[in-house]
Amino acid sequence: MKNLYVSVVLLQLIGTCLCQYPRPCANSEGLRTKECCPVWDGDGSQCGAMSGRGFCTEVEVSDEPHGPQYPHSGIDDRERWPLAFFNRTCRCAGNYGGYNCGECRFGYWGSNCAEYRESVRRNILTMSPAEQQKFTSYLNLAKNTINADYVISTATRAEMGENGENPLFSDINSYDLFVWMHYYVSRDAFLGGPGNVWRDIDFAHESAAFLPWHRVFLLHWENEIRKLTGDFNFTIPYWDWRDAQTCEVCTDALMGGRSPLNPNLISPASVFSSWKEYNNREALCNATGEGPLLRNPGNHDRNRVQRLPTTADVDFTVGLSEYESGSMDRFTNGSFRNVIEGFASPTSGMAAAGQSTMHNALHVFMNGSMSSVQGSANDPIFLLHHAFIDSIFERWLRTHQPLRTHYPRSNAPIGHNDGYYMVPFLPLYRNGDYFLSDKALGFEYAYLLDPGQRFVQEYLTPYLEQAQQIWQWLLGAGILGALIAAIFAAVLIVARRKWKRNQRRKRVPSFGERQPLLQSSSEEGSSSYQTTL
Repeated sequence: MKNLYVSVVLLQLIGTCLCQYPRPCANSEGLRTKECCPVWDGDGSQCGAMSGRGFCTEVEVSDEPHGPQYPHSGIDDRERWPLAFFNRTCRCAGNYGGYNCGECRFGYWGSNCAEYRESVRRNILTMSPAEQQKFTSYLNLAKNTINADYVISTATRAEMGENGENPLFSDINSYDLFVWMHYYVSRDAFLGGPGNVWRDIDFAHESAAFLPWHRVFLLHWENEIRKLTGDFNFTIPYWDWRDAQTCEVCTDALMGGRSPLNPNLISPASVFSSWKEYNNREALCNATGEGPLLRNPGNHDRNRVQRLPTTADVDFTVGLSEYESGSMDRFTNGSFRNVIEGFASPTSGMAAAGQSTMHNALHVFMNGSMSSVQGSANDPIFLLHHAFIDSIFERWLRTHQPLRTHYPRSNAPIGHNDGYYMVPFLPLYRNGDYFLSDKALGFEYAYLLDPGQRFVQEYLTPYLEQAQQIWQWLLGAGILGALIAAIFAAVLIVARRKWKRNQRRKRVPSFGERQPLLQSSSEEGSSSYQTTL
C-alpha cells in the first residue's frame, strides 16, 4: 500500500514514536513489571475484579506461523504484540471493556453494561446543516483537547532501559492519538542505522486484517468522541462516493474547500485550514504539528487512478466469495479483501500492478495528506472514507455469511493471522474476533436499512432533529399564530353580526305594515320568509 500512494519524502529515524499507553501504565513501574492492569475507580481493584468486571492475567499470543513477507524476528516492538511492553493485562468478563474493564464493550451501555443499543451511521450528505456542523465541531474539539486516557511513547522499548528506568512518554490530543496509531501500525521496521529499514511490513494493510483493524479503529474513535463530548448518540458519518466525479465533501461547510490562494491547501473559511499535520515525516514524536493539512483533489496521477469507484465496481466486489486467497497479500487474485483495498481490479478480481482502485483510489485522488499511508489519517476525510469502506465490508459479510474459518489462521503476512492481537491497541483485540457483522458490535449503516427505516434515518430524522434544535422558536411561533388566528376569527364574527343587523335595517321600509309575518297572507308570508332566509 505504501508504494501505491503518492510519494512523499519520509525520514526514516530509529527514534520514532511507539505504542499508545494507558496513562496508569506509562511509568517505570509498568515497564519494569510488564504489567498493565490498572485499578478501576468504581471498586478500587485491578480490572474491577472485586465487582466481577475482569481480572489481571497473562497475555497469550498466537504461535501460528506468518508468511514470508517479513523474514526478521525479534527486531520490531510490534512483533508478538504486546509482549515487548506488557505480558499481563486486564481480561474483561461479559460485556465489560476498556483497559481497566471500567467501560462497556462495543454496543453495550449502562452501569452494568447490560443494555444493548444499536447506533446508525448516516450519509453525511443527507444530514442536516446543524448535524454537519456538530460533527466538524467535534473533530475540532478532539484536535484541541489532550486525551485523558492515553499517552504515547517517544522512544523504543530498548531506549527506555531494561527496567524502565528512562520512561519517555508524551501527552497528545485525541484526534492526533488516532493519527499516530494509524502511522505506528503501518510504519517500516527499523533494522538499525540511518535509512536501514524493511518496507514490506504493515500490520493493518495489504492483507487480511485490513478490514477488521479499521473496524476497531472506527469503533474506538467513536468511543473517544462520545466520552469527550458527552454525546453518546454520536456516530461517524460516511461519504458514499460511488459514481462521484468530484470531492463532494470538500466544501467549507463540511471537510473544507480548496484555498483560492494555494490549491494544495484548505480554504481559510474552513475550520480545518488551521490544522497541522502530525507525524507525516516519521520523525521523533513530540505531539506537535509538522505543517499544514494538504489536499488537492482531482490533480492526481491519472495513470494510476483513472476514475473514482462506481456502483458497478462495488457490486462486483461484494459478489466475490473468497475473503483471502493465494499469498494473502497485495498480489493475490480473486480476493474480496484485495479488491476492496484497491490492489486488484473491481472488474476482473485480478491483481493490478501500477493501479490503485477502490479504497486506494480515494486516497490517491485526494492528492495530499490522504495520499501517504502513515499520514493519511491527518485528513478528516479519512474517517468518512473508511466508514464507507466498512459499510461495504458489512455488505459482504451479510451477503456471504462466512464462518470464522474463512479468515486465515496462519501464513498470512505478520500481524494478520486470526489470533494476532491488533497493533497498537490496548485493550487487546484479536483480528478474527472482528470478522463478524456490525449487528454484534452495536452499529448499523443507514443505506443498508430497509426502505422504511432508511427513510426515517436519512430524511425524516434530520428534519426532526433540526426541529428539536429550534423547538422553543416553533412553540412561540405556534402560540403567536394561534392568538392571531383567534383574533382574526373574533373580528370576522363581529363583522358578520354587524353586517346582518345593517341588512335588516335596510329591509324594514320596503315591507312597511306587512309585519308581523304570521298575520300576512300565504303569498306575502312566503315572500317574506324567503327574503328573511
